[in-house]
Amino acid sequence: MKRLYSVLLCVLTCFFISCAPVLMAPLITNHGGDTIHNYRYFYITPTGDYTSKSASLAVPIGFGMYVGSDNTRTTTPSHIIAGTLIKNGYIQVNEVNPENAQKTMIVNFGETGRHDQSIGYSIEVTIQFVSAATQRIICTCTADGIGETEADDIRNAIERALKPLFSN
Repeated sequence: MKRLYSVLLCVLTCFFISCAPVLMAPLITNHGGDTIHNYRYFYITPTGDYTSKSASLAVPIGFGMYVGSDNTRTTTPSHIIAGTLIKNGYIQVNEVNPENAQKTMIVNFGETGRHDQSIGYSIEVTIQFVSAATQRIICTCTADGIGETEADDIRNAIERALKPLFSN
């Protein structure tokens, strides 16, 4: 009997592990010898909002009924990226000033893919850093994220993409 429980536990563990989402490792691609650490200012291209909804179902419990809730979430990628850069000492500017162009980078955001996972899908994003003075790419950061809603997917992907830039 004890052996049967051990086998059953092993099978259930393997099942749950195989259902876990597998996210790709964040990818940082440097273009040339420049890094974002050589810059002080950033201008971020405005992005739209990602709004998504999750809902729970009604579930009978004992003599009653549990009714789930609606959950609406909104994520603005440019705000999340700006917050991370500000937290790490960069100064956000509303426009590129020619006097500071050598120390200013332009930050762009894009959704670059969706990947099937065992429990749904993950969303991949790419963040691009461009020199304001030369219009050359400094680096790009790519990662995917998964969460309860698409807005969570985007937020998680952005956080995962930027984390390696500031992990030291």
